[in-house]
Amino acid sequence: MFQAIRIEVNKELENLETSLKDAIQLLDKNGKIFVISFHSLEDRIVKQLFKLETKDCICRDMICSCGHTKCIKLITKKPIIPTDKEIKDNPRSRSAKARCAEKII
Repeated sequence: MFQAIRIEVNKELENLETSLKDAIQLLDKNGKIFVISFHSLEDRIVKQLFKLETKDCICRDMICSCGHTKCIKLITKKPIIPTDKEIKDNPRSRSAKARCAEKII
């Protein structure tokens, strides 16, 4: 319960999304972004933002009016998760998921 309160009070999920967008914009072409998340809510934000930024059009309509262009390609199609040995050596790593993308423009 305290974690949920902390996440809401600190606006952690909103800050994560904003920070990821800013980080992608700051990358040079061929620059890489590598994100490790420890909670499913965090991982969902990373996954959805990476997916969004790999698409040319993000409109819900049949005719594109957004002008969005993809700016990254995924390096990791699925998240990198710790091995059984890593979890045994470091139990806190159990929930970690890592995702990586590369800037293409």
